Amino acid sequence: MSQNSPLSLILVHSTAFYRSDSWNTLVILIFGIIFKAALLIQVLEAVQFRGEKMGYPVRYFSSQNYHELKKECIKDKKLFEDPEFPASDESLFYRTRPLQQIDWRRPGELCEDPHLFVDGISHHDLHQGKLGNCWFVAACSCLALRKTLWKKVIPNWRKQEWDTKHPNKYAGIFHFQFWSLGEWVDVVIDDRLPCVDGNLIYCHSNVKNEFWTALLEKAYAKLSDSYEALDGGNTADAIVDFTGAVAESFDLTEGHYRSNLIEQARLFEGIYKVYTRGGLISCYIKPSSISDMETVTPTGLVKGHAYSVTKVKKVVLGEKTLCFGKTSKLFMVRMRNPWGSREWRGAWSDESQEWKRVSKSEKEALGLTVRNDGEFWMTFEDWCTNFTHADVCRMINTSSLSFHKTWEKEEVRGSWTKNPEPLLNRSGGCFNNKITFFQNPQYVFDVSKEEEEVLISLQQKDQRVRKKEGKGDNFIIGFEILKVELNRQYRIHKLHGQERAASTQYMNLRSMFLRKILKKGRYVIIPTTFHHGIISEFILRLFTDEPSHFRELLHDKPTVTCWTFLQGYPQTVAQVFVRSVEGIQRSENSGEGDLYLIIKCERESVRSAVCKKTNNAVFDIRAIFYQKNISETIKVQVWESHIMCDQFLGQVLLATSPNDPKEELSLQLHGKDGQEAKKMPGQINLKVVSSNDLLEL
Repeated sequence: MSQNSPLSLILVHSTAFYRSDSWNTLVILIFGIIFKAALLIQVLEAVQFRGEKMGYPVRYFSSQNYHELKKECIKDKKLFEDPEFPASDESLFYRTRPLQQIDWRRPGELCEDPHLFVDGISHHDLHQGKLGNCWFVAACSCLALRKTLWKKVIPNWRKQEWDTKHPNKYAGIFHFQFWSLGEWVDVVIDDRLPCVDGNLIYCHSNVKNEFWTALLEKAYAKLSDSYEALDGGNTADAIVDFTGAVAESFDLTEGHYRSNLIEQARLFEGIYKVYTRGGLISCYIKPSSISDMETVTPTGLVKGHAYSVTKVKKVVLGEKTLCFGKTSKLFMVRMRNPWGSREWRGAWSDESQEWKRVSKSEKEALGLTVRNDGEFWMTFEDWCTNFTHADVCRMINTSSLSFHKTWEKEEVRGSWTKNPEPLLNRSGGCFNNKITFFQNPQYVFDVSKEEEEVLISLQQKDQRVRKKEGKGDNFIIGFEILKVELNRQYRIHKLHGQERAASTQYMNLRSMFLRKILKKGRYVIIPTTFHHGIISEFILRLFTDEPSHFRELLHDKPTVTCWTFLQGYPQTVAQVFVRSVEGIQRSENSGEGDLYLIIKCERESVRSAVCKKTNNAVFDIRAIFYQKNISETIKVQVWESHIMCDQFLGQVLLATSPNDPKEELSLQLHGKDGQEAKKMPGQINLKVVSSNDLLEL
């Protein structure tokens, strides 16, 4: 440790304290520690800022480098004009042409003192224009709530801001960053914005000289190939593109959230935790038909319209006192309509009588405003009753320097591809496609704890850019999770005893999410499209408590190497399934022990988990072996766990053959080391399946 480091200086001062009896020295010591701690915090924050700035790679969209382009424009004393997203009709629409003449203007032509931000950034800044992208505007409202998030989307915003003192440094160029299938993409735009009669026609701020909303929308439109491509969408998708969060969708009409108060409270606590830990939430009412779209309910809510949740709060009712007082808490959410008007008219609306139950200080803390600005409060019960769907976007914590739960994150970018050769095809469709299902990509991971909660997110490539081709809809996707052999190293080809541990619904959403508690063992995730033969990219993300050794299964069977000639190549494949052991006795004395299994084949062995304090243990484990010497038997041994030395309790020897019966067998345990004929107490229940075709299992 350096002698001049903050920590060493603190230690020096601490030593000085023990040598001094003066209170003055103590005061100096305390202030010295505080000062040096503050310096240390500043250093750590600087390091953290540098890490955030340099900690992730960024890909330039259309190979456009913002800094080089801006430098070139300043040198040539010209304003940037983007050739990749020109100020023309092709950037506006691909199908619906506007009735009015569109005029492209720069912010300086719309007002005298343009700025990215005026008095900071706020979720109140946004107002939806003449484009049906309320979902995008709602996502922007959510983004504006989190400074750490929008600073990533709008990088180095101070350097992009208009500088009135140095107008010659302005080049009419901006850039924004979006998360796309696991990587951050930097999108460059010019500042020419579509207008009619001198007014912005799309997303705009409630302050005339503030332009971050319009410019962000343009960058997102460029990423999607046109403004019209933003007409209709999912708020969660935009939030994920802003943050890299994991999206989970809830159908509030299911799950008893409306009728069961316990389930409702559990949902609130989950959403409250997501919100307090930096997550973003949105919701909508699903219309019953196309004609029902954007109709208004008796309580003022708009169907088929995206709302952003701007606060989740436990509101205190009644006056607080120091010691006593009758107070209670009410679960509430604050919503915002992207239109900037038309609010909820039910209980706890802006001017409702219910607010008399809340103290003045609590109202001030909530920031309650009584004006038609599109923002309003609702009880969580009314929220569940009136809205049909909610999208919860989690910022999953993977930092080891955190007080909250830390997740181990693994992710892989893959694709569904077609190939006429079955072993090379990677687009097999869902489980209904029995013949082709296992042709999909396969990924293996381990659960090392007795039980572990896992989070899995599958996201397909955004199809929005294909709208010009008359396509653009999401594919129907989902995934299956199979519990497989403990030593599975190669792809599955047929379902032979592997357990379907979990699966998602198949829906035409851009991403599918699953939260599941899995028991200890090895699992394979198979991401699929519903129909076989679909071509698309995807990203698969896995979050676990412990490292999971997540990886793709690339090979169908053992590969031929330069050592194959000397060591031999497998002739058969055998799967051993051990369900249970019964009637085990310890040799020292009667009683129950801690049992485990070892399954051996040639030089490979598989060990089960320990079943504690039992003589009749259910294991339900599988192992798979590729046998080079078909005359060598497979051993299944039963052991008892001890602190000093484990005790052998018996074994069975299995000579496998493809012609052997496939049903479960109950076999007597025997001894070992030349005592195979000696019977041991207990029996083992198992099944063996083998084949000469290495692709059979």
